[in-house]
Amino acid sequence: MSSSILHTEKLCKTFSNGGVQQHVIKNLDIDIREKEFTVIMGSSGSGKSTLLYALSGMDKPTLGKVFFGNEDISQYSNDELAVFRRKNCGFVFQSIYLLENMTVFDNVMTGALVVQKNSAELVKKAEELLKKVGINEEIWKKYPNQLSGGESQRVGIVRAVINDPKILFADEPTGSLNSASSCDVLDIFTDLHKKGQSIVLVTHDLKTALRGNRVIFISDGSVAGEYEMLPYGTDDIRKRRDGLQDFLDRMGW
Repeated sequence: MSSSILHTEKLCKTFSNGGVQQHVIKNLDIDIREKEFTVIMGSSGSGKSTLLYALSGMDKPTLGKVFFGNEDISQYSNDELAVFRRKNCGFVFQSIYLLENMTVFDNVMTGALVVQKNSAELVKKAEELLKKVGINEEIWKKYPNQLSGGESQRVGIVRAVINDPKILFADEPTGSLNSASSCDVLDIFTDLHKKGQSIVLVTHDLKTALRGNRVIFISDGSVAGEYEMLPYGTDDIRKRRDGLQDFLDRMGW
Protein backbone atom coordinates (compact mmCIF):
# COMPACT_ATOMS: atom_id res chain seq x y z
CA MET A 1 0.00 0.00 0.00
CA SER A 2 1.28 3.49 -0.84
CA SER A 3 2.29 5.88 1.93
CA SER A 4 0.10 8.87 2.73
CA ILE A 5 0.83 12.16 0.97
CA LEU A 6 -2.14 14.08 2.37
CA HIS A 7 -4.60 13.51 5.19
CA THR A 8 -7.17 15.38 7.24
CA GLU A 9 -8.26 15.27 10.86
CA LYS A 10 -11.85 16.20 11.74
CA LEU A 11 -12.06 18.57 8.80
CA CYS A 12 -15.03 20.94 8.80
CA LYS A 13 -16.12 23.66 6.39
CA THR A 14 -19.07 25.89 7.16
CA PHE A 15 -20.56 28.67 5.07
CA SER A 16 -22.95 31.36 6.24
CA ASN A 17 -25.88 32.07 3.92
CA GLY A 18 -28.21 34.82 5.07
CA GLY A 19 -27.30 34.14 8.69
CA VAL A 20 -27.91 30.40 8.29
CA GLN A 21 -24.90 28.13 8.86
CA GLN A 22 -24.41 25.53 6.14
CA HIS A 23 -22.13 22.68 7.24
CA VAL A 24 -20.69 21.43 3.93
CA ILE A 25 -17.84 19.29 5.34
CA LYS A 26 -18.40 17.58 8.69
CA ASN A 27 -15.61 16.11 10.86
CA LEU A 28 -14.09 14.42 7.84
CA ASP A 29 -11.02 12.17 8.13
CA ILE A 30 -9.55 11.26 4.77
CA ASP A 31 -6.24 9.85 3.62
CA ILE A 32 -4.76 10.46 0.15
CA ARG A 33 -2.04 7.98 -0.79
CA GLU A 34 1.08 8.78 -2.74
CA LYS A 35 1.16 7.71 -6.42
CA GLU A 36 -2.52 6.75 -6.38
CA PHE A 37 -5.29 8.04 -8.62
CA THR A 38 -7.98 8.97 -6.11
CA VAL A 39 -11.44 9.87 -7.40
CA ILE A 40 -13.90 11.79 -5.22
CA MET A 41 -17.55 11.28 -6.11
CA GLY A 42 -20.88 12.27 -4.64
CA SER A 43 -24.20 13.77 -5.58
CA SER A 44 -24.54 17.48 -6.35
CA GLY A 45 -24.06 19.51 -3.18
CA SER A 46 -22.35 16.67 -1.30
CA GLY A 47 -19.22 18.77 -0.65
CA LYS A 48 -16.78 17.09 -3.03
CA SER A 49 -15.48 20.29 -4.68
CA THR A 50 -15.33 22.05 -1.31
CA LEU A 51 -13.23 19.14 -0.06
CA LEU A 52 -10.89 19.42 -3.04
CA TYR A 53 -10.29 23.11 -2.36
CA ALA A 54 -9.58 22.43 1.32
CA LEU A 55 -7.18 19.57 0.52
CA SER A 56 -5.26 21.67 -1.98
CA GLY A 57 -4.90 24.77 0.19
CA MET A 58 -7.10 26.83 -2.13
CA ASP A 59 -9.51 27.37 0.76
CA LYS A 60 -9.05 27.17 4.52
CA PRO A 61 -11.17 24.81 6.63
CA THR A 62 -13.41 26.21 9.34
CA LEU A 63 -12.17 23.60 11.80
CA GLY A 64 -9.84 20.61 11.70
CA LYS A 65 -6.48 20.05 10.07
CA VAL A 66 -5.01 19.26 6.67
CA PHE A 67 -1.59 17.62 6.66
CA PHE A 68 0.70 17.50 3.64
CA GLY A 69 3.23 14.94 4.80
CA ASN A 70 3.89 16.10 8.36
CA GLU A 71 3.09 19.77 7.72
CA ASP A 72 -0.22 21.19 8.94
CA ILE A 73 -1.05 23.46 6.01
CA SER A 74 -4.36 24.50 7.57
CA GLN A 75 -2.30 26.76 9.86
CA TYR A 76 -0.56 28.53 6.98
CA SER A 77 -1.20 32.17 6.13
CA ASN A 78 -2.61 32.99 2.69
CA ASP A 79 0.87 33.91 1.47
CA GLU A 80 2.31 30.65 2.80
CA LEU A 81 -0.47 28.70 1.12
CA ALA A 82 0.28 30.42 -2.19
CA VAL A 83 3.93 29.34 -1.94
CA PHE A 84 2.88 25.82 -0.93
CA ARG A 85 0.58 25.49 -3.95
CA ARG A 86 3.22 26.74 -6.39
CA LYS A 87 5.81 24.28 -5.09
CA ASN A 88 3.66 21.19 -4.57
CA CYS A 89 0.37 21.29 -6.48
CA GLY A 90 -0.96 21.28 -10.01
CA PHE A 91 -4.55 22.22 -10.85
CA VAL A 92 -6.86 21.30 -13.72
CA PHE A 93 -10.40 22.68 -13.72
CA GLN A 94 -13.52 22.35 -15.84
CA SER A 95 -13.03 26.04 -16.74
CA ILE A 96 -9.47 26.12 -17.98
CA TYR A 97 -8.53 29.73 -17.13
CA LEU A 98 -5.87 30.20 -19.79
CA LEU A 99 -4.67 33.80 -20.05
CA GLU A 100 -6.42 35.17 -23.13
CA ASN A 101 -3.71 37.70 -24.02
CA MET A 102 -0.95 35.06 -24.09
CA THR A 103 -0.12 32.36 -26.61
CA VAL A 104 -0.36 28.68 -25.77
CA PHE A 105 3.38 28.46 -25.19
CA ASP A 106 3.49 31.59 -23.01
CA ASN A 107 0.59 30.28 -20.92
CA VAL A 108 2.58 27.15 -20.14
CA MET A 109 5.84 29.01 -19.48
CA THR A 110 4.37 31.72 -17.23
CA GLY A 111 3.42 29.33 -14.44
CA ALA A 112 6.69 27.43 -14.75
CA LEU A 113 8.98 30.46 -14.51
CA VAL A 114 7.43 31.47 -11.18
CA VAL A 115 8.95 28.33 -9.63
CA GLN A 116 11.88 27.46 -11.88
CA LYS A 117 14.46 29.86 -13.29
CA ASN A 118 16.35 27.94 -15.99
CA SER A 119 14.38 29.10 -19.00
CA ALA A 120 16.37 27.06 -21.54
CA GLU A 121 15.56 23.80 -19.77
CA LEU A 122 11.94 24.87 -19.27
CA VAL A 123 11.48 25.70 -22.95
CA LYS A 124 12.67 22.21 -23.88
CA LYS A 125 10.45 20.63 -21.24
CA ALA A 126 7.41 22.63 -22.34
CA GLU A 127 7.97 21.63 -25.96
CA GLU A 128 8.24 17.95 -25.03
CA LEU A 129 5.14 18.00 -22.83
CA LEU A 130 3.01 19.84 -25.39
CA LYS A 131 3.98 17.35 -28.11
CA LYS A 132 3.20 14.43 -25.78
CA VAL A 133 -0.38 15.62 -25.33
CA GLY A 134 -0.86 16.25 -29.05
CA ILE A 135 -0.34 20.02 -29.08
CA ASN A 136 2.06 20.41 -31.97
CA GLU A 137 4.18 23.41 -32.99
CA GLU A 138 1.61 25.01 -35.28
CA ILE A 139 -0.64 25.51 -32.22
CA TRP A 140 1.97 26.97 -29.85
CA LYS A 141 1.60 30.52 -31.16
CA LYS A 142 -2.18 30.47 -31.11
CA TYR A 143 -4.25 32.24 -28.48
CA PRO A 144 -6.82 30.50 -26.23
CA ASN A 145 -9.80 31.78 -28.26
CA GLN A 146 -8.38 29.96 -31.29
CA LEU A 147 -8.36 26.55 -29.57
CA SER A 148 -10.96 23.83 -29.29
CA GLY A 149 -12.13 22.77 -25.84
CA GLY A 150 -10.03 19.63 -25.97
CA GLU A 151 -6.93 21.54 -27.03
CA SER A 152 -7.42 24.08 -24.27
CA GLN A 153 -7.75 21.40 -21.62
CA ARG A 154 -4.61 19.62 -22.83
CA VAL A 155 -2.70 22.90 -22.62
CA GLY A 156 -4.14 23.34 -19.12
CA ILE A 157 -2.82 19.94 -18.10
CA VAL A 158 0.67 20.75 -19.40
CA ARG A 159 0.60 24.00 -17.44
CA ALA A 160 -0.43 22.04 -14.33
CA VAL A 161 2.31 19.40 -14.53
CA ILE A 162 5.31 21.32 -15.92
CA ASN A 163 6.61 22.00 -12.40
CA ASP A 164 6.43 18.29 -11.50
CA PRO A 165 3.83 18.74 -8.76
CA LYS A 166 3.80 16.25 -5.92
CA ILE A 167 0.04 16.07 -6.30
CA LEU A 168 -2.30 16.97 -9.17
CA PHE A 169 -5.84 18.17 -8.37
CA ALA A 170 -8.60 18.09 -10.97
CA ASP A 171 -12.20 19.29 -10.66
CA GLU A 172 -14.51 17.92 -13.37
CA PRO A 173 -11.75 18.23 -16.02
CA THR A 174 -13.91 16.71 -18.77
CA GLY A 175 -17.18 18.35 -17.78
CA SER A 176 -17.32 20.75 -20.72
CA LEU A 177 -15.76 18.47 -23.36
CA ASN A 178 -17.30 16.22 -26.01
CA SER A 179 -16.85 12.46 -25.84
CA ALA A 180 -13.76 12.26 -28.06
CA SER A 181 -11.94 15.10 -26.29
CA SER A 182 -12.90 13.67 -22.89
CA CYS A 183 -11.31 10.36 -23.81
CA ASP A 184 -8.12 12.10 -24.98
CA VAL A 185 -7.86 14.07 -21.73
CA LEU A 186 -8.52 10.99 -19.59
CA ASP A 187 -5.81 9.11 -21.48
CA ILE A 188 -3.38 11.84 -20.40
CA PHE A 189 -4.40 11.42 -16.75
CA THR A 190 -4.00 7.65 -17.06
CA ASP A 191 -0.53 8.07 -18.53
CA LEU A 192 0.47 10.48 -15.76
CA HIS A 193 -0.72 8.02 -13.13
CA LYS A 194 1.25 5.17 -14.72
CA LYS A 195 4.36 7.33 -14.36
CA GLY A 196 3.75 7.77 -10.63
CA GLN A 197 1.80 11.02 -10.46
CA SER A 198 -0.44 11.36 -7.39
CA ILE A 199 -3.87 12.54 -8.58
CA VAL A 200 -7.03 13.65 -6.78
CA LEU A 201 -9.95 14.13 -9.17
CA VAL A 202 -13.53 15.19 -8.49
CA THR A 203 -16.18 13.93 -10.91
CA HIS A 204 -19.81 12.88 -11.22
CA ASP A 205 -19.08 10.87 -14.36
CA LEU A 206 -18.74 7.07 -14.31
CA LYS A 207 -16.39 6.87 -17.31
CA THR A 208 -14.05 9.37 -15.69
CA ALA A 209 -14.16 7.58 -12.34
CA LEU A 210 -13.17 4.30 -14.00
CA ARG A 211 -9.72 5.79 -14.68
CA GLY A 212 -8.91 5.95 -10.97
CA ASN A 213 -7.80 3.11 -8.76
CA ARG A 214 -9.62 4.32 -5.64
CA VAL A 215 -13.02 5.97 -5.36
CA ILE A 216 -14.10 7.88 -2.24
CA PHE A 217 -17.83 8.64 -2.09
CA ILE A 218 -18.90 11.76 -0.19
CA SER A 219 -22.42 12.18 1.16
CA ASP A 220 -23.58 15.20 3.17
CA GLY A 221 -20.00 16.25 3.82
CA SER A 222 -18.77 12.90 5.16
CA VAL A 223 -17.16 9.79 3.68
CA ALA A 224 -19.95 7.30 2.96
CA GLY A 225 -17.71 4.58 1.48
CA GLU A 226 -14.61 3.69 -0.52
CA TYR A 227 -14.00 1.38 -3.46
CA GLU A 228 -10.62 0.17 -4.70
CA MET A 229 -9.76 -0.98 -8.21
CA LEU A 230 -6.69 -2.17 -10.05
CA PRO A 231 -4.86 0.42 -12.14
CA TYR A 232 -6.78 1.24 -15.31
CA GLY A 233 -6.02 -1.07 -18.21
CA THR A 234 -4.91 -4.02 -16.07
CA ASP A 235 -8.33 -5.66 -15.70
CA ASP A 236 -11.47 -6.35 -17.72
CA ILE A 237 -13.23 -3.03 -18.37
CA ARG A 238 -16.72 -4.54 -18.23
CA LYS A 239 -16.07 -6.19 -14.88
CA ARG A 240 -14.47 -2.96 -13.67
CA ARG A 241 -17.48 -0.89 -14.72
CA ASP A 242 -19.97 -3.32 -13.19
CA GLY A 243 -18.07 -3.39 -9.89
CA LEU A 244 -17.91 0.38 -9.62
CA GLN A 245 -21.55 0.76 -10.68
CA ASP A 246 -22.60 -1.71 -7.97
CA PHE A 247 -20.65 0.29 -5.37
CA LEU A 248 -22.22 3.57 -6.52
CA ASP A 249 -25.70 2.03 -6.44
CA ARG A 250 -25.09 1.01 -2.84
CA MET A 251 -23.99 4.55 -2.06
CA GLY A 252 -27.28 5.87 -3.46
CA TRP A 253 -25.61 7.65 -6.39
